[in-house]
Amino acid sequence: QVQLVESGGGLVQAGGSLRLSCAASGSISSLTVMGWYRQAPGKQRELVAAITSGDRTAYADAVKGRFTVSRDSAKNTLYLQMNNLKPEDTSVYYCQGEDTFRTYWGQGTQVTVSS
Repeated sequence: QVQLVESGGGLVQAGGSLRLSCAASGSISSLTVMGWYRQAPGKQRELVAAITSGDRTAYADAVKGRFTVSRDSAKNTLYLQMNNLKPEDTSVYYCQGEDTFRTYWGQGTQVTVSS
């Protein structure tokens, strides 16, 4: 079983940058896919970015060219580098991972972008 803990959220001005981290309690090598999701108040949770164990990546259209997802298996950590942040990026960001049997979620970290 894997536990995921996010960090790195905070308050930033529009145009600024943040890097989110997701530390796993166990090895992330067993996770075939890891991703970042976000959920704003009154909205559904949505996929932001995902990365496979083979380092293939995918991004939501809204963040393409601004966000970069990466994983460091040696550190059992998933990252999300967020640049040129916009007020509409304000959300709680969740780390997610999947293996053969189940899906794991972190508790979320708040990102607030002021205009």
